[in-house]
Amino acid sequence: MNRSGNSLAENQGKGMHILVIRFSAMGDIAMIVPVLSVLVKKYPQLTITVLTRHFYAPLFSHIPNVRIYEADLEGVHDGVLGLGTLARELREEEIDAVADLHDVLRTNVLKSLFFFYGILFKQINKGRPQKKALTRENNKEFKQLKSTHQRYADVFEELGFPIDLSDYTPPPRRELLPKVYEVMGKQSQKWLGLAPFAQHDSKCYPKDLMEEVLAELSSRGNIKIIMFGGGDAEKEQLEEWENKFSNCISVVGKLRFSEELSLISNLDAMLSMDSGNAHLAAIFGIPVISIWGVTHPFAGFRAFNQPMENCILPDLEKYPKIPTSVYGNKVPEGYEDVMRSIPPEKVVQNVLENL
Repeated sequence: MNRSGNSLAENQGKGMHILVIRFSAMGDIAMIVPVLSVLVKKYPQLTITVLTRHFYAPLFSHIPNVRIYEADLEGVHDGVLGLGTLARELREEEIDAVADLHDVLRTNVLKSLFFFYGILFKQINKGRPQKKALTRENNKEFKQLKSTHQRYADVFEELGFPIDLSDYTPPPRRELLPKVYEVMGKQSQKWLGLAPFAQHDSKCYPKDLMEEVLAELSSRGNIKIIMFGGGDAEKEQLEEWENKFSNCISVVGKLRFSEELSLISNLDAMLSMDSGNAHLAAIFGIPVISIWGVTHPFAGFRAFNQPMENCILPDLEKYPKIPTSVYGNKVPEGYEDVMRSIPPEKVVQNVLENL
């Protein structure tokens, strides 16, 4: 029930204002985009406010009736008192209901505050018991779990707005912004995005093997490899490859996020680890070839609408404990080199099949 005493389902014909909460990380934020796209298409009377970092605003710029409210979690909204301030601010925005797509300590504090204000609050079911069964070493239940995208959609169904994610239509390619042309030059070759990094080393294809992939792809002459990353160490590594291999270019530090998105939307394919860039490309329907280490698509983080055949996995017979964790932060002894069971030729072949 909302403040008026009516369920949201009973008021679907009227304008409703839903607050969507997801503070981080990049991949998780990107996975919201297809869900909200389907939601507002089916229910155009909805107004959606996404509570997150302002940095992510370009992700939602093409979706009508969606705006960003910035959470300053290191400043005015820090701590319990700061969250109290945030809740009061959001109450003034005339929120009718809250979809918590994060379910962390901060959002549970907000849940209590919004309950006090009489605002309906629904949270994601992360499927923690099922994920624990999937990642445990013994008696592993090795099966596909519900996708994170569907878990997001389920929250809106609980609020009275069911959607079918098969209705998603990728947005048109974005117009290449002037800075992109300046960095990239003419678009005379196939554009392959490469995002070779992830939060944990266990999810990164080994440097020497990736160099074999780059050597083969760059030698073909008709493929321009556009490399994405962030931070000084990644920037240095990509610049080394840019200098070592022809037809390779790093965009780290050269483009703003909105410019990177316009570039990603114009790729012919993306080669990524189990990381955020896979989800960015999937928003635009770009073929995504993903390389997995100690994680596995069964946990529900496969890029949206991407076929399982595009997920390149280690030798699971040799490494039966995979997935060892959901996020790649647990590496059992002897599993440090699982990605070395993936031959570079297999990566190259999958890329070429998608270009």
